[in-house]
Amino acid sequence: MVGYHGGASAAASALAPWQGSLPGLSGPVGGATQSSAPAVTAEAVGSAVPPPLQGINFGFGNIGSLNLGSGNTGDTNVGSGNIGNTNLGSGNIGSFNLGSGNQGDINLGSGNVGNLNLGSGNFGSQNLGSGNIGSTNLGSGNIGNTNVGSGNIGDTNFGNGNTGTFNVGSGNAGSNNIGFGNTGSGNFGFGNTGNNNFGIGITGDNQFGIHGLNSGTGNFGFGNSGTGNIGFFNSGTGNVGFGNSGIGNTGFGNAGNVNTGFWSGGSTNTGFANAGTGNTGFFDAGDYNFGSFNAGNENSSFGNSGSGNSGFLNAGDINSGFGNAGDVNTGLGNSGNTNTGGFNAGTLNTGFFSAVTQAGPNSGFFNVGTGNSGFGHNDPAGNGNSGIQNSGFGNSGYVNTSTTSMFGGNSGVLNTGYGNAGFYNAAVNNTGIYVTGVVSSGFFNFGTGNSGLLVTGTGLSGFFKNLF
Repeated sequence: MVGYHGGASAAASALAPWQGSLPGLSGPVGGATQSSAPAVTAEAVGSAVPPPLQGINFGFGNIGSLNLGSGNTGDTNVGSGNIGNTNLGSGNIGSFNLGSGNQGDINLGSGNVGNLNLGSGNFGSQNLGSGNIGSTNLGSGNIGNTNVGSGNIGDTNFGNGNTGTFNVGSGNAGSNNIGFGNTGSGNFGFGNTGNNNFGIGITGDNQFGIHGLNSGTGNFGFGNSGTGNIGFFNSGTGNVGFGNSGIGNTGFGNAGNVNTGFWSGGSTNTGFANAGTGNTGFFDAGDYNFGSFNAGNENSSFGNSGSGNSGFLNAGDINSGFGNAGDVNTGLGNSGNTNTGGFNAGTLNTGFFSAVTQAGPNSGFFNVGTGNSGFGHNDPAGNGNSGIQNSGFGNSGYVNTSTTSMFGGNSGVLNTGYGNAGFYNAAVNNTGIYVTGVVSSGFFNFGTGNSGLLVTGTGLSGFFKNLF
């Protein structure tokens, strides 16, 4: 996560990073992690506006010049709540974005962390698609670089749901395969287990022919090379569907594990084209989001490149609202921090269109604690909350309770624990509606590491499992 932006409250700045670089890739994600996105302050923005025009804005509460909008820190923005210059949109940290909620430059889309993306919710640069972790992908939900397709883990794959590199086809686990559902490398065909085979259903190396409908063990269908799969062209284990190279998926084209849906390179997702983990939604490169097009983590809604937000198109963190580039705001279009209202470039304001920093300790009404914005936060030890009547540390949304000050809070409505996003979730890093346990996504699930609908147990995907 980008370090908290200039002037963030002490409560917000105490949060641990929500997301760092990711292991398992061939290199850094596009040469950058979230910490490389621009953390722009009023001083860093500077001004290229001629002196006679400086200070002239077509809006209110701006720090900068020639903005058409309010609450910006920077120049020549068309929109509100931006930190940067020449954005056409709101809530961006960066410059020359056509969209909202981006951290980076020259993105055509929303909720990206990186540069030159044509799409939304990417963590990386130069992607044509959405929800990728990596760079120069043509597709969605990939973890890696230069893939043409979706849901791949690895680099330079042409197809979907591959784990490895230089595969042409789908559902392969390995590298340099041409075909579908192969486990191994250098295979040409379907459902082979081994290397350098030409054919279908071969187990071994350097063989030619048709040896059966499937290789592997306990498969039902055609072209499977894994174990215990039901469907077609699966190289993983325990999948129901087709073209999966992961484990325990229900759907198609998943290279990750325990997904319910399709084209996910990440794991434990309910939805599609998620490269992150534990999301309920689609095109999320971040983790534990309830919504879509989020490159940040633990958001409830869409298009957030920041983390812990209840709302949409926020590049900042722990906001309740939309289009905020600052942190811990309740409202819209704030580039400052801990404001209750809208279009504030300053800090700790209650109202609208202010570039001033107030004394604090909170903004809003009926709040106790420190560094809170919004309404009715009644925990004397609470800090860094936005929204309405949250308790603990680092919550956004409505009536959430965090149970630790070490790992942050929750986003959404009526969640208890930490790292939850959505509605009525309890415990740790759950997303969706009424999910309890640890790192589960979906709806009405109970247990650990589950996805889907009405699933009880551990590490399960799909629908209506272990109910009785």
